[in-house]
Amino acid sequence: MTTRRTFNRLTVAAALLASSLLAVAQPAPVTLLNVSYDPTRELYVEFNAAFVKHWKAKTGQDVTIKQSHGGSGKQARSIIDGLDADVATLALAGDTNAVVKNGGWINADWQKKLPHNASPYTSTIVLAVREGNPKNIKDWDDLIRPDVKVITPNPKTSGGARWNYLAAWEFAKRKFGSDAKAKVFVAKLYANVPILDTGARGSTITFAQRAQGDVLIAWENEAYLLEKEFGAKFDVVAPSLSILAEPAVAVVDKNVDKKGTRAVAQAYLEYLYTEEGQDIAGKNFYRPAVSAKAQAKYAKQFAKINLFTIDQAFGGWEKADKEHFADGGSFDQIYTKK
Repeated sequence: MTTRRTFNRLTVAAALLASSLLAVAQPAPVTLLNVSYDPTRELYVEFNAAFVKHWKAKTGQDVTIKQSHGGSGKQARSIIDGLDADVATLALAGDTNAVVKNGGWINADWQKKLPHNASPYTSTIVLAVREGNPKNIKDWDDLIRPDVKVITPNPKTSGGARWNYLAAWEFAKRKFGSDAKAKVFVAKLYANVPILDTGARGSTITFAQRAQGDVLIAWENEAYLLEKEFGAKFDVVAPSLSILAEPAVAVVDKNVDKKGTRAVAQAYLEYLYTEEGQDIAGKNFYRPAVSAKAQAKYAKQFAKINLFTIDQAFGGWEKADKEHFADGGSFDQIYTKK
């Protein structure tokens, strides 16, 4: 009897010890906040689930990923003002650089820490029209016709809107021969804009749900998701010329070091470059940046458009921001609020 009691005590003690060791070995759960721009909602719903599963299998650690979405410029400002982001997946490098310059939240060498200048996927700007294209819109110059109403967000707050603006500007510059004539063209285009939403998704809702406007200047992925997300019929018009949009991703260095989440945050962004991450990007109508397999798989869904880069046409984001979107820049000069 005594032997049995001793055995039972030893069994319980061993079980408690094993449980204690397991608790020690099990890493504590972690929560990441991804501060992103408007049209990435669907992308990151799918990507986050894939990463959580991958990370759990690899490390045993539970990860919860929270998302914040809005106009890219506004999102950058939120991080600068103290939003506790672990990663920033913004619409353009210029917004990420603003977070670098205003408070040093992100280290200045952020684009060197990930492949492809920290842009795991690319996109471009296209034109979404109502089913059957009743206004017969074929290219950028149709957007200045007096019978066409254009929906696009505010470039003061939206990264997508800045891509839109610069794509239209460069088209006009090449067609008409000068920046001065491009400025006149863009002024006519914005005279046809009845409302400027703060972000790309807001403009999509204005166009698709509120039935405002004849054409939506949109991210390519947003245009292709219109029917799926909003249930109405739309056509996508590929312009003759557009801009290669390179959304940027970065770890928010100050915050991850404070929270102790750097390892997971870095792994999260690196997973965007894996075959699964690239496939998810393609599935959500982003152009995979590094995977030849994903590029080949999704090539047919993307129109072949003559694309130029921000560096080629505008000398990079710093110069473009100063000339076009800073206070007193070309946008302020041409746009008069209704």
